[in-house]
Amino acid sequence: MEDAEIIKLYFDRDDSAVAETRRKYGSMVLGVAMNVLRVREDAEECESDTYLHAWNAIPPQRPGRFRPWLARVARNLSLDRYRANRAKKRYDGAEVLLSELEDCVPAPSDVEKTVLDGELSGIVDRWLSGLDGGDTAAFLRRYFFGDAVKDISVIMDESPARTAKRLYRLRQDLRVLLEKEGISL
Repeated sequence: MEDAEIIKLYFDRDDSAVAETRRKYGSMVLGVAMNVLRVREDAEECESDTYLHAWNAIPPQRPGRFRPWLARVARNLSLDRYRANRAKKRYDGAEVLLSELEDCVPAPSDVEKTVLDGELSGIVDRWLSGLDGGDTAAFLRRYFFGDAVKDISVIMDESPARTAKRLYRLRQDLRVLLEKEGISL
């Protein structure tokens, strides 16, 4: 079933919308949640929460690109769950991803101000759009979807060491750009 048809089911408040969403995108949604949380039960809850969010958000929202919209919802819900679990000192799931990016994102006190201004997201968007397709895919797979380096290397048809080097180079490029743009790290 095409995305437009699934979204129409949501607008018609047809219960099969959730089933069709799960059928088409269930593995992607669960994969995003697992990459952040690393605990299957929590990831499955976030998957269910993603479908509930879609049911509650559509309508009035009409996602232009349904797959990335679902991935963003799943990722945000998973990060919220991760933060809640981390506050309880229960998990270590996304710690590796966050530690890799700590040298090229602003300190937390500066992040709120920068994000409110929209400056940081605009800079990162422009930076990503200026990369070649392989670099963009590798960066997004690692730092948005949370895929493991070895999984990215299989998709990119290169060695894990080469993928790790590519990601390191991309983080350094982003850091240099942010510093040049006056974003304090």
